[in-house]
Amino acid sequence: MNRQGFSYRAWLRESVKRRGVLRTTAALAEGAFEIARDSLPSRRRMRFGDLDFDWDYRVDTTWSNLPLRTRIREVFVGRAYQPSDPLTFHQVMAQLPIDFRQFTFVDLGSGKGRALLMASDYPFRRIIGVELLPELHDIAQQNVRLYSSDRQQCRDIELHCADARRFQLPPEPLVIFLFNPFPDDILGDVMTMIERSRRETSRPVFVAYQNPVSERVVAQFASLRKIAGTIAYAIFEVM
Repeated sequence: MNRQGFSYRAWLRESVKRRGVLRTTAALAEGAFEIARDSLPSRRRMRFGDLDFDWDYRVDTTWSNLPLRTRIREVFVGRAYQPSDPLTFHQVMAQLPIDFRQFTFVDLGSGKGRALLMASDYPFRRIIGVELLPELHDIAQQNVRLYSSDRQQCRDIELHCADARRFQLPPEPLVIFLFNPFPDDILGDVMTMIERSRRETSRPVFVAYQNPVSERVVAQFASLRKIAGTIAYAIFEVM
């Protein structure tokens, strides 16, 4: 298992280079405000609304119990952790025009691993999760060990603590899953990496984007053809 982790210094250096000092400062201030707002009792109660999955499978995939240090790191990363909604996830899987047995599932920004666990109920050849924050990666490892489902069909699950932009995608047919894990600039870099991997190794590649807040970024890439979608998700084939 790969483990590279997160560096505050590297993030600040990159952010200032990309966005300048003022925009970086503004992003940090906005993140601090969100942390303060999320600490309110009413907001915390909202975050406990998706506990059914965890209760059913005795795992920990919700946002509600993340420590403050993780929330602070999320400010630097640019996206707060959210677990995938099971109903929408299975709708996405139903729309993929593939033989699951021939494909590897890759979740970029895999967080605590809920999407990986749900993907294991399908007969993927293997499953890979890539998460930048070490504390989320560690929780995902524990969840993979704990998860038990009568529907589980794939038990070959790999977890990597790494920057998705620098992750080497495997050369086999892929379903790449995104649950709105990156701000626009990083998402653009990730899509460039996916596009380059597809050019270097010709094989079927699909991008399943749940909660597609930044779909416009993905749609800018001419090599991606949208084949299905609703307001809750978008599926692209990488040509």
